[in-house]
Amino acid sequence: MNHSHHDHHHQPADTGLITRNALNDGVDRRGFLKCMAWAGTGLVWVVGSGTLSSRVLGATDAMGAAASGMPTMPASSTGLLNFVQISDSHIGFKMPANPDVAATFRETVKRINALPTTPEFLLHTGDLTQLSDPEQFDLLDQMTKECKTKQVFYVPGEHDVGSDNGAEYLKRFGKGTVGAGWYSFDQKGVHFIGLVNVMNLAQGGLGVLGADQLAWLEKDLAGLSQETPIVVFAHIPLWMVYPKWGWGTDDGAKALALLKRFGSVTVLNGHIHQALQKVEGNMMFHTARSTAFPQPAPGTAPKAGPMLVDAPKLRSYLGLTSVKYIEHDHSLAVVDSTLTDNAG
Repeated sequence: MNHSHHDHHHQPADTGLITRNALNDGVDRRGFLKCMAWAGTGLVWVVGSGTLSSRVLGATDAMGAAASGMPTMPASSTGLLNFVQISDSHIGFKMPANPDVAATFRETVKRINALPTTPEFLLHTGDLTQLSDPEQFDLLDQMTKECKTKQVFYVPGEHDVGSDNGAEYLKRFGKGTVGAGWYSFDQKGVHFIGLVNVMNLAQGGLGVLGADQLAWLEKDLAGLSQETPIVVFAHIPLWMVYPKWGWGTDDGAKALALLKRFGSVTVLNGHIHQALQKVEGNMMFHTARSTAFPQPAPGTAPKAGPMLVDAPKLRSYLGLTSVKYIEHDHSLAVVDSTLTDNAG
């Protein structure tokens, strides 16, 4: 498999339960708004046997189980693979929504370093920089070197490719990738796929994968058993979160159709600067908070864009996502946390 990584040395949460028969592997687009949770304080999500359960981050297992109606997670579910997703660092952004994005990025790194188990790697789901400027990439690299986790896998956001069609991004992170920077790799039985949907945006700003990347994806998946856990990560959500604001991928349904046969699929995205989760059949979709600034929830403002909040509240809108793979039941536990949550 192809590898693309960078090594440093070179709104209260809804705790509702959503269930779906794993054998019903059609991707249903109806009524998706009922299947979303806008998480303000962070949730633990566990996917296994077609069921998605959640508990409030920081609550005890018993408290979380009572809230969700689910049994407590066994103490033995320690997981064999731990990684962290970060997104939308926008290094170089200097507007009032956050005049010091470097400071909040450094806080994110400190939180990663404070995790009880050092993650094997980081996933950055795009918009590393504000303007794809070499100095902005340099600053991001310098700050990421402070993280105990040394391996980072990237996909670009539209801000990383807009000024030079991705030339600087690919020079730094394109080794071992295909096309505009897509690739796959395997970690401890989990197959990871990094997709690029920001190179030729469709009308209204929707992401586009394109025929070449979809053909590559089909070949990449062809030799895998349907029992293989799949994690797909890309910048713009692969599903239609809110097309009016360009929050979706025009041909994302074609990629999801290729993934339907797998028993456990987790799709990690950024772009919308807020934690959003939903489940459809065998697929769990998750978007991460930004480390830089929030954006409004769909339809709550005239348009998307940086959302100005009171300075003391800013860090409650920013954060990171920790993911733990539990091998015995092919589960992925996804934990959102903000920069105001207790570390650890």
